[in-house]
Amino acid sequence: MARPVSLPLGGDPFGSMYESISDLTERIKDTLEADFAEVAAHGELTNLARPKSGHIYFSLRDGGASIRGVMWKSDAQRLAFNLEDGLAVRVLGRITVYPPRGDYQVVVRHLEPEGIGSLELAFRQLVARLSSEGLFNPERKRPIPRFPRRIVVVTSPTGAAVRDLIQVTGRRWPSTEILIAPARVQGLGAGAEIAAAIALGNTVAGADLLIVARGGGSSEDLGAFNEEVVARAIAGSRLPVVSAVGHEVDVTLADLAADRRALTPSEAGEISVPDGREIAMHLDRLAARIHQLSRLRILEARAVLDQVAERARNAMRRDLDGRKHALARLAASIEALSPLGVLARGYSLTFREDGTTTVRSPSEVQPGDLIRTRLAAGEIVSRVVLQDH
Repeated sequence: MARPVSLPLGGDPFGSMYESISDLTERIKDTLEADFAEVAAHGELTNLARPKSGHIYFSLRDGGASIRGVMWKSDAQRLAFNLEDGLAVRVLGRITVYPPRGDYQVVVRHLEPEGIGSLELAFRQLVARLSSEGLFNPERKRPIPRFPRRIVVVTSPTGAAVRDLIQVTGRRWPSTEILIAPARVQGLGAGAEIAAAIALGNTVAGADLLIVARGGGSSEDLGAFNEEVVARAIAGSRLPVVSAVGHEVDVTLADLAADRRALTPSEAGEISVPDGREIAMHLDRLAARIHQLSRLRILEARAVLDQVAERARNAMRRDLDGRKHALARLAASIEALSPLGVLARGYSLTFREDGTTTVRSPSEVQPGDLIRTRLAAGEIVSRVVLQDH
C-alpha cells in the first residue's frame, strides 16, 4: 500500500526520479507485454475495418468494457469465414502497447465464432451469399426430361454410386445411354475437378441430362460438394442437373443449386428415367381404351348414319310428293291452256293444207285452197270458194 508523502515547503520528494513520457510508456509496454504475452478472451466484434493492407482492425467488447484488437494479414488470410459487427467470437493472442498514443490492444493470432465452428459458420455465410444471388431460387429450377436419350454422370468411375446408378437406369429404361465424366469426389482439389467435369458434360453432343453423384460419407467426405465452385458450375450448367450426394440426411450446396435433388444415387436413376414396365402397361391400357372408344364411335357413327339416311329418305319422299303435286297442278294449268282443251269446249282450229300453219284470217287463203279444220273429234277438209256478197 502506498504511503503518503509529506512535501516540505519548496521541496521535491522525487528529485531526479522524474522520467519522460516515452520512458514511462516504454516501461508500461514492457510490463504489459511480458505479463500478457498469452491472452484468451471472448466478446463481441464492433468497429470492424478492413483496409487494403489486408489487416483487420476491430474492437472487442462485453457489457462492461471494450478493448482494441488487430489481426495481421498473415493470420487474417487463414480465416474460413467472414467477420461482421455483432459476431460473438473467442480469440487467442497477446497484449501490445502502441506508444505514440499510449493505447494498448490485443494482437489476435486465432479467432473463432462463439458457440459454432468456423467451418460451419463459413458454410452458413456462403449459403446466405449464394442464396441472395438467387442460385437456389425455385423459379430457376428446370424440369427433368421425361425420356432422356443420353445422360452424363459426374462421379468417381470406381465408386459404388456409379454402379448403383447404372444398374437402376439399365433396368428401368435400357435405351438411355450413360456416359461417365470422371472426377475425384473428395480430397483437396476435388471441388475443382467436379466443376471441370460438369463443364465437360455440357459439351457432350446429344446429352440432355447431367447427374452429379457420390455415395454416403462424413461431412468432411462431402466437403467438395459444399464448395462455391461446384455450386456455381451446377447453377451455370446448360443441361438440367440432378444432385445425388450422400444419404437422405446430407444436404449440400450441390443439392441446393441442382434442378432436382435425389436422396441417393439409386434414387437419381429412378428420377432420371421412366420405368419401362409401367410405360408398357400404360400403353396397353391406352390401346384397350382406344379400341373401346373406336367401337363406341363406330356404333355411334353407324346410328348417326342410319338416322341421316332415314331423314334423307323422308326428305326425298316429301320432296318427290311435292314435285308430283306441283307437276299435277302444272299439267292442269297446261291442259286448261291447251288448244285441245278449247276444242273440247266446241271450238275448232283451221290449218292450211299442210296441217301445221294456222289460218287466222280469210285473207290468208285464196279460193280453191284446201284447208283443214280440226275439231275435238276428227278433222274436216274443205276447199275455199269465193263468196258472193
